[in-house]
Amino acid sequence: MVDHPRGKGLSSAVSYQDSKAAFRWLEEAFGFEPLFVLLDEAGNLAHSEMGYGNSVVMVGNEWSDDHKSPKSIGGKNTQSVHVQLALGDDIDAHCNRARAAGAAIIAEPETQFYGDRSYRAKDPEGHIWTFGVTVEAKTAEQWDAEGGFTTKTRLDD
Repeated sequence: MVDHPRGKGLSSAVSYQDSKAAFRWLEEAFGFEPLFVLLDEAGNLAHSEMGYGNSVVMVGNEWSDDHKSPKSIGGKNTQSVHVQLALGDDIDAHCNRARAAGAAIIAEPETQFYGDRSYRAKDPEGHIWTFGVTVEAKTAEQWDAEGGFTTKTRLDD
């Protein structure tokens, strides 16, 4: 069960046609921890939250014309969720677990210029999830040099 009130921070909310199936699948495929479910009088999922480390993702139904599953809008996503694994976690094993549970792997694990190894997957309703783990800690100067970018804190710097 989750503690309330929640502290300052961010979380994402994802909408599904079948939020109960999604809740179960996200635990099986990605290892998210169930925190709580809120059921209505008919036993339908009204709201739920899952944890991963210190982060929370809210899993719910489509509840307005502006809150739809990608499955309802031709597979389009307006956002994706990034999940950072703990240092030392095996991201290739994480990817294999997700694939075995039915995730569509849209980008295989690959080490990035900034020192993280990451992969992307679509869940059964088409939400895009990115998973990463730092495999080599790099400074901004190092990833700028390797990737050809310029890192700043603000646009006006």
